[in-house]
Amino acid sequence: MTATPSQPYRPSVPYAHRPAVRDTLALLALPLLAAPVLAAAFAGGGTRRWFGGRSENQRAQAQAAKDAAAAAFYELDTAQRDLRISIETIMAVDDTPAARRAVSDFEALGRRIDEASHRYIDAVDAHDLDRDDLEASVAAQARTQLARAKDELTDVKRELDRFGEGLGPLLGKAETQLARLAPAVERARQGLLAASNALDAVRETGLKADDLAARLAALAPELTKLNQGAGQHGVPQTVERAERVAREAAAVRAEAERLPERAAEIDHRLVSLRTRAQALTTRAGQVEPVLSELRRRFVAACWQDLQHVPDQAGENVRLAEQKLKEAQAARDDQRWPDATALLSTVRALLNTTDESVSAARDRLQRLNAVQKDPQQEIDRTRFAIRDGQRLAMTGRTTPDPRHARPLDEAVARLERAIGSLEGRHPDYWHFLTETDAVRQSVGRVVAQIREERGGGH
Repeated sequence: MTATPSQPYRPSVPYAHRPAVRDTLALLALPLLAAPVLAAAFAGGGTRRWFGGRSENQRAQAQAAKDAAAAAFYELDTAQRDLRISIETIMAVDDTPAARRAVSDFEALGRRIDEASHRYIDAVDAHDLDRDDLEASVAAQARTQLARAKDELTDVKRELDRFGEGLGPLLGKAETQLARLAPAVERARQGLLAASNALDAVRETGLKADDLAARLAALAPELTKLNQGAGQHGVPQTVERAERVAREAAAVRAEAERLPERAAEIDHRLVSLRTRAQALTTRAGQVEPVLSELRRRFVAACWQDLQHVPDQAGENVRLAEQKLKEAQAARDDQRWPDATALLSTVRALLNTTDESVSAARDRLQRLNAVQKDPQQEIDRTRFAIRDGQRLAMTGRTTPDPRHARPLDEAVARLERAIGSLEGRHPDYWHFLTETDAVRQSVGRVVAQIREERGGGH
């Protein structure tokens, strides 16, 4: 018997059939191994003369020892064949150090099995127990050698059994991988077919989908490797490849199915952004009159940062219109990624323009309001400060300096802002930015207090 797997594992044979394979191998091997033993056991059985006495008793004992050794030999052979199938399964799936060590240990056990088997065969060949003139001393010697051979075969079988029990984790992992193999490959093939069908359906609507077709074509070499089988490329690698192909094919299919909707969405965005650009062109033209009023009624500090708005707005709108033309051309050529990217650029330009144009009008409205009644802004800010002070004193006789200090600074800063309104030409914009900053400072203190008290609970 040999311990080295004679043939590599073939994933095309379902692993569920392993018991049938094992039984077949055992049955095929039985006549080869049993032939010399059975021939020796039964040769001349009908013609031998039987003598009574001590000689025949020793012959019978030797024959019993021979039968017991033969049974041990067959049990060891069957166990080794069973274990070889497990080792081949592990080899087909696992290339870790633990798996390689298991194969090496199995080979070492195989050498021990070969040695014990040879000694058993030598003991059988050394004595013809059917000889008519078999002496009692020779029969006794044969019994002793055969019993020793049987014990050695039994010991090796015990070692083999212990080794087989230790293969459980590796074998379980290998069986799990093999169980995943066929379904994974089938999912990959079905996924590729579904993606191809989805592309065909899209093309029938007049959409080209060239980029998706290129991605699908790139999977062809992977399909070839899947068709070549795990025997050539390895089980783990084939499972991984099948899962990757299935994912990529599913992505192509999903994008293909969504392509008509995507084309309609791009068409809608083109119309919407074009309309918005036209509206902003009109609004940008209204910024200059707003700036004129700001210059006439308020000091320079209230409007200097808005001087660039008309020119910048006009430039942004012109650039957005140019990008819209490029996006339309990309859509006509069905370059969907390019069209989408260009539309995103247009949207960003129009958003920036909208904010700057709105800023000028909002500035005028806020300055008009504070010029007419600054007290409303003052009261709003003082209320925020008092609210923060009450919260800081809740449950305390004296405030925490970490809270009191910024609140006191907020009071002083508000008073300075109020003082800046005195004079002939007050800077209302400075006043508004200061009150905004005071409220933000108080808001941070309030948030800090609530976070600390919430954490204390």
